Amino acid sequence: MSLFEQWKEIAYKERTQEEYDAFWQNYLPNEQEIYVELLTNFETPFSGTVAELSSKFNFDTTTFLGFLDGINSSLTEEIELEPLTEKSNVELSIDFEKLYFNMHAANADWLYNLDEWEPILTEEERSEITKNYNRSKIVVKDKKIGRNEPCPCGSGKKYKQCCINK
Repeated sequence: MSLFEQWKEIAYKERTQEEYDAFWQNYLPNEQEIYVELLTNFETPFSGTVAELSSKFNFDTTTFLGFLDGINSSLTEEIELEPLTEKSNVELSIDFEKLYFNMHAANADWLYNLDEWEPILTEEERSEITKNYNRSKIVVKDKKIGRNEPCPCGSGKKYKQCCINK
């Protein structure tokens, strides 16, 4: 079983609400420490084997794969997680604007409100990313076509006599 499969089995197995809460309450502060480290040293891409990086960030390798799963869509080049082993080399080259956006999408206010963001993205940039995230959640309904209006297909017929039933 791959490290990634082990992570999914641990993180998403069926459990009581208390066990679920305890698991994530243990994981999330450790994850926050990693983000503080990454943001503090934002100019240096972190790289090494899975075992080296998990040791550096005080995670076991399986749990570190969970972290990689969470940050993967914010990397400049996504990592294929399934085949990773402890000896696999990975590079955490982060797109910080995408990371900030994705933290909003995950409702991770304990991460996107960290003070360590200040030297990376200006207040205006963070505000713009937040606005873009909020705009992405707005549902815009198309204007409903009335039965007696001209059909949008361009036939010249009324909508009710043309494409209404297609």
